Amino acid sequence: MEAAAKVQRQMVRLRGRSYVAFVFVPTVPIQDWLQEIDATIARSPGFFAGRPVVIDLSSVDLSQAGIGHLLTSLQDRNIRVLGIEGVDEGRLTPMMPPLLSGGRSCVVEPSAPKKVEKAETKPTSLLLDAPVRSGQTVIFPEGDVTILGSVGSGAEVVAGGSIHIYGALRGRAMAGVNGHTSARIYCQRIEAELLAIDGFYQTADDIDAALRGRPAQAWLQGNTMRITALN
Repeated sequence: MEAAAKVQRQMVRLRGRSYVAFVFVPTVPIQDWLQEIDATIARSPGFFAGRPVVIDLSSVDLSQAGIGHLLTSLQDRNIRVLGIEGVDEGRLTPMMPPLLSGGRSCVVEPSAPKKVEKAETKPTSLLLDAPVRSGQTVIFPEGDVTILGSVGSGAEVVAGGSIHIYGALRGRAMAGVNGHTSARIYCQRIEAELLAIDGFYQTADDIDAALRGRPAQAWLQGNTMRITALN
């Protein structure tokens, strides 16, 4: 009877899952940096909506109060901060997002040839033979993404490598998200809301009006994104 009365304990079921997060690296003066965030939101409302954000404070020296003010300022802009990195844990309060570590980064230093070879290894690819409709998101951080149709307004394509779109690009395309600075974006008709490669981006207002509706490609030249017509 005693054995029958014992309640079996259920094992806790744990699963791993990864998400693509924006990493913000504030610079001083913080107010000017926040104005750049405001300008991005003004050009592309909802760009950060629903996106997890990590704050990297390694480039600034903020007090506990300064960190709190920064988090409040971002919250006022409806930006969700998932975690903080690059700062001593003693500067964080229990009410702040947790300190994170171990985030994967593939940015390569020129002085490390072995790492360069690894970063330039040809990535795997994802092929979609249907259009990406408004509101849909495609995330493939392992390599290139090829879409035989169009990408609708409000849709989003995120790739670790290059992005190839054999139709109109009306939504957002973000290539090279794992540090592949050589990634490119190609499309048959550029009407994009936003293009980004390795964190450098241009919004619809930044793209030359003469290119709209034409085949185009985007790539990085140093720290500048270049967008030109495809001949």
